[in-house]
Amino acid sequence: MTRVLSTPPAMAPGCLARAPQPVLPAPGGGGLVLRPWERADAAAFLSAYQDEETRRWHTHRPSTEAEVREWFEGYRQDWEREKGCHWAVARDGGEVLGRMALRGVDFADGVANAAYWVLPAARGAGVASRALAVLSAWALEDIGFHRLELDHSTRNHASCRVAAKAGYRLEGTRRNAAVHDDGRHDMHLHARVRGD
Repeated sequence: MTRVLSTPPAMAPGCLARAPQPVLPAPGGGGLVLRPWERADAAAFLSAYQDEETRRWHTHRPSTEAEVREWFEGYRQDWEREKGCHWAVARDGGEVLGRMALRGVDFADGVANAAYWVLPAARGAGVASRALAVLSAWALEDIGFHRLELDHSTRNHASCRVAAKAGYRLEGTRRNAAVHDDGRHDMHLHARVRGD
């Protein structure tokens, strides 16, 4: 059954896929960029999920480089189908430092969900908050999303700091909303809206 909207969609389909996925430079020096994932990034991507802290907060994990490359192909298709946007956070376009993504893209409401991680060597240096701020500015100002959300375990204090530094306001707690390796977690919900 086709869904009929009583109001026009907040965003027109095609606003992503009409152009190649962009490289997004971060202001502030240091050569930090968000760029599409490349096949050569598979080892760095996989290494993130071998880190205990990353594993603690991410239960959907690849186990081989071949599986990572399948994920990368899915990421490329997400862009083409306007289902999501996935970037490597890299220095000078080379060394991978982390990941940024928009998932759950909803053109009808103009909403998407942000997700991220950084490799251990990049933690504590503002990489995640700078990259999230760049992604958010692009999504809200250039593409036309109205609201970006993100959630994280209430026990993940580092992720909470990243969200706050990037301008995402804490809106509340979703009780028992996600399963992690050690059981169910309450999740903080943060959001940033156009004009914040």
